[in-house]
Amino acid sequence: MIKLKYGNTNTFFIQEGSGLVVDTDYAGTLPPFYKAIKQNNIRVKDIGYVLATHYHPDHMGIVGELVRQGVKLLLIDAQRDFVHFSDAIFERDGLPYVPIDETRATVISCGESRAFLSIIGIHGEIIHTPSHSEDSVSLALDDGDCFVGDLDPIEYIGAYQDNRALKSDWEHILSLNPKRIFYAHRPEKIMEYKSTAYLSR
Repeated sequence: MIKLKYGNTNTFFIQEGSGLVVDTDYAGTLPPFYKAIKQNNIRVKDIGYVLATHYHPDHMGIVGELVRQGVKLLLIDAQRDFVHFSDAIFERDGLPYVPIDETRATVISCGESRAFLSIIGIHGEIIHTPSHSEDSVSLALDDGDCFVGDLDPIEYIGAYQDNRALKSDWEHILSLNPKRIFYAHRPEKIMEYKSTAYLSR
């Protein structure tokens, strides 16, 4: 796994199999994206698929441009109604933006994700983690790496009066035995056995 930092959002490139990019940055960041992949000896043709953990503008801003260049969009069915959520934001801000053509996407359910990922040479699964937004998903790899986008950290569970949604998301993630949590805007987190204690709060 390679972490690409070229803006405000952490982008991750999973080198297994066909090559999968998890999240992109805002619209207008394609040039620094090119620079970042070049520095890591990655070519656009090495990227088979791109997955947005959710469709807020700082996570999918260049997905449309990557799709135009032949990268396949991996879209979870729970995300379909949110693909164009950010279009008006980019238009308002006058940013160079290529709208996503979801008709070219590979659409799967979370339940189908393990089988699909296996076909493209990646071992893991995608789970629905909607406590941040209805379209949020997380990617949990069998090697213990887990990519959660903007999911609130497990330590935050006790900070909310009603934490059922966040608690449910973390219960699901912990059931997959993650070793490292990768956030879009936070440093990575090494999971410890004590982490389960937060679920009882």
